[in-house]
Amino acid sequence: MTGPSEPEQSFLERVRKTLPALHPAERKLGEFLTQFPGEIASYNAQELARLADVSKATVSRFVRRLGFENYEEARRMARDESRTGSRLFLAHPDHLSVPVHPGIAEEVDNLERSFSQISPEQIDAVAAELLQARRVWLVGFRISQSFATYLYWQLLKVLPDVAVVPRGGETMGEHIAVMDARDCVIVFGLRRRVSSMDILLDSISETGAKLCYITDESAPTRKDADWHFHCVTATSTPQFNHAAVLALCHRVMVATTRQAGRDGRAQLNRIEQLNERLGQL
Repeated sequence: MTGPSEPEQSFLERVRKTLPALHPAERKLGEFLTQFPGEIASYNAQELARLADVSKATVSRFVRRLGFENYEEARRMARDESRTGSRLFLAHPDHLSVPVHPGIAEEVDNLERSFSQISPEQIDAVAAELLQARRVWLVGFRISQSFATYLYWQLLKVLPDVAVVPRGGETMGEHIAVMDARDCVIVFGLRRRVSSMDILLDSISETGAKLCYITDESAPTRKDADWHFHCVTATSTPQFNHAAVLALCHRVMVATTRQAGRDGRAQLNRIEQLNERLGQL
């Protein structure tokens, strides 16, 4: 007997899965559509090419790389998904030009689009794993390490053993070698990711540790991750907008502190009492 067939991938999942293998022009279109997937449902191929600043031929090649026979087939799938009411399919690049308070409209939009894909139950599940883990590892390179370090300072108050890696001069091999199934690992993989990211994630998965992967919207979904949270970082400015990433870190901290209950509050009190005694703050 054959097992149940795999559910059909959504339009966005197809885009994310295909991104790493695309040529530069096709990748440019793919990254545009991870931010504004509703555009393919709203415009014909020529109009989409103009919006994404690519050629019509690039659009045609792109949809075939996704596994569609033609543009209209891809458009129908995106249109069907847009009817679900997902905030991702309601966002349009023109909306970012609305002169509200500088930056706020963009950040609110990114937050709403990100958390339309992330449920409170998922965040609670991550928090539960953090609390029962032997050790919590927070992994990040380049700008991603800033968020790993931020989350470290928040979780340090309620978790007994949490570490940010790698630190200066360290290799990840030194840390992965001692990870095991009792651990929980949160990896931040924001653009631009280091070239070894996929091998790194494979190696962490092989340890049996629980894996939470936090990325921007362009990253292909990792099926081996216990949780993969895509944070929308779309921006009309030269640098990515990471408001949703910081908000997710905050929600993870809140859920963890809440679930820690009386023990968590007692730990916070001990920390405050020691800080007062040491006179360091």
